[in-house]
Amino acid sequence: CGHLSGKHLVSVDEMATKIEAVVHAKRDREFMVIARTDARAVEGLEAAVQRAATYAEAGADALFPEALESAEEFQTFAREIRKRGVTVPLIANMTEFGKTPLLSVAEFERLGYRGVLFPVTALRTALRAIGELLAELKLFGSQRDWLHHMMTRQELYELLRYADSGTSRREDV
Repeated sequence: CGHLSGKHLVSVDEMATKIEAVVHAKRDREFMVIARTDARAVEGLEAAVQRAATYAEAGADALFPEALESAEEFQTFAREIRKRGVTVPLIANMTEFGKTPLLSVAEFERLGYRGVLFPVTALRTALRAIGELLAELKLFGSQRDWLHHMMTRQELYELLRYADSGTSRREDV
């Protein structure tokens, strides 16, 4: 996790070589090579910018500066990377309970970022809901009061495209 302390970085040259190899090996034009740098926490913001610029030169299609600690750092990173002539999209990571403040997609767009990752937002929310449901089942022995939180059978089948699967449809499954 980029938001934990104690990480070590590979050399800039080693990472650039890896990016070049991936770029050379890709066969699908739609496949994006997104280069992440965790250098901010280890070597500082300027080093993160320099590494990212090198990764773009190596062929990265987008850049992902990990664990920046303020809106100002995101803005500085974007400004400094553009000063170096780098034009690839910038990606932000919006994970909760980390070093990055909670910023909206619109805020990131204003700071110069074209994509925002929410890597575990849905998982954290689902796990909390699962825990609450299990506590309710243990206490009351029924899910009756949780039905309004659930997808119906029809909604689930539509999401899974069950009708398109070729599986015979049985309502009592």
